Amino acid sequence: MASKLADLVNYTEKLLVHKDFPDYSGALNGLQIENDGTLTRIAAAVDANLLSIGEAVAAGADLLVVHHGIAWTPLYPITGLRYQWLSLALENNLAIYSSHLPLDAHPSLGNNVLLAQALGLSKTKPFFLEKGIHLGRQASVKMDRENLLQRMQKATGTKPLLLPFGPKNVKRIGIVTGGAGNHLAQAAAEGVDTFITGEGNHWTFTVAQELEINVIYGGHYATETFGVKALAEHLGKKFKLPWSFIDMPSGL
Repeated sequence: MASKLADLVNYTEKLLVHKDFPDYSGALNGLQIENDGTLTRIAAAVDANLLSIGEAVAAGADLLVVHHGIAWTPLYPITGLRYQWLSLALENNLAIYSSHLPLDAHPSLGNNVLLAQALGLSKTKPFFLEKGIHLGRQASVKMDRENLLQRMQKATGTKPLLLPFGPKNVKRIGIVTGGAGNHLAQAAAEGVDTFITGEGNHWTFTVAQELEINVIYGGHYATETFGVKALAEHLGKKFKLPWSFIDMPSGL
């Protein structure tokens, strides 16, 4: 059964509140490449790149839903790999739809709320005010730090890295998936003793030590598979389309 691309895009724009949602200037949330207007199958991936586009084509998809889109600069030459990406999508009638921070922050389909749920944190509150929007989630708990690490590995399928400078008995957890490791001071200022994110720079080790907080790096990729899966599943049900997830872990 086919659906119209325009109908799906209009619905998703409202669902994710893309209009006026603050994000990086190059995020280009929304439809990045269109097709002939007809949809029969959805593929989802964390990143749009030559390999994920090829896998989507091989799966027979005519829509690829991603978290990290095809471009992060306003204008660039369409040469080399970028030419290959675009020509592969266009030649195979593959539309590409991307949602970055709106998908991180969404209250039911977002990376942060779904990672929290996977960790068994059912009652969470908004956390991490950025660009006027709370991007993350936080929870008050009584949990052994080692138990939290085990839950993290089970949720993501990746062994997390711990910077163990906070309490062993965790009381307040903050979650911001992806690359929020450079914002440890902000997380600590908002009152968490344990901050979960994907990755951070080398110097964050010392910052965590000075702030006396636990930091758990679960991997940028591994912490951001939740949202695109949930969005593709939601759209699949709404528009009666089959969907599949293209798993391409980076280990980072």
